[in-house]
Amino acid sequence: MEAVLSFATVIGPILLLGAIIWAWTRNRKTSDRVDRKAEQGARDLQRELEERPDKKADL
Repeated sequence: MEAVLSFATVIGPILLLGAIIWAWTRNRKTSDRVDRKAEQGARDLQRELEERPDKKADL
């Protein structure tokens, strides 16, 4: 029983850190299409807010 606890104490955090790093790098990458669409949406919202200053932006 003591060996399992030692194993879990050492290997558990290493596996958790590996999973966090893997997920972070995987979610960090976006395609150019998604970037362009986000930039266009931001420009459209900014233009719309400039045209109608009383419009509330739902962020």
